[in-house]
Amino acid sequence: MSPIVELNVGGEMYTTTLSTLKKHPGSKLAEMFTGQPKLRTDSEGRFFIDRPGTYFKYILEYLRSNQVPTQCIQDVYKEALFYDIEPLIKQLEDSPQIFGELVARRQFLARVPSYSENIELMIRIARAEAAASRQSSVIVCVVRTEEDAARCQDALNSLDMDKKPVVKFGPWKAVPSISDLLDCIQIDVEAKGYKISFQPHVADKGFRFKSHNFFYKFLFTWW
Repeated sequence: MSPIVELNVGGEMYTTTLSTLKKHPGSKLAEMFTGQPKLRTDSEGRFFIDRPGTYFKYILEYLRSNQVPTQCIQDVYKEALFYDIEPLIKQLEDSPQIFGELVARRQFLARVPSYSENIELMIRIARAEAAASRQSSVIVCVVRTEEDAARCQDALNSLDMDKKPVVKFGPWKAVPSISDLLDCIQIDVEAKGYKISFQPHVADKGFRFKSHNFFYKFLFTWW
């Protein structure tokens, strides 16, 4: 293989050296160019990698000069994981953006029972109610302690059976507050492409307790 390599990464063109691409022998990127080339070529003979080309320049900058990117951290991290460039992965995980996500937020959410499943349930409920509507709403019950969970369940039991379904989050044993969890829900739903907002939900008749202690309405705006 020529020591000069031309690449087509998701439609973005790059020229670099074979030694740069193989700088970290244990990486997936190095493996692509070890021995017989394992990649297809485009019509111009450039090796084609079907990944976002925009962020590959940051990968190349790191391989060339050990410069850790300071822009598009989350996206570059995904590409570093794909190419399995271990030193870059570790340095990015030390950045405030990735460290905060991996160590702080995700570890908190891991202590919230069925968090991911409840996010998907919220989305299914909202989509089911979206027909011929600009907005649809999902009622969420958020409880931090076992005591609050029991009170919330009593409130739910007092509802009529024809009321809207309620998605329950919690309880959890961690420092973050209910408002922190509500922010996490909004972050993760919006990350899936939805436009949402939330507010305390004050129910009509049927609740034995002050509903704003536990209940929130998430509004999905479709257009």
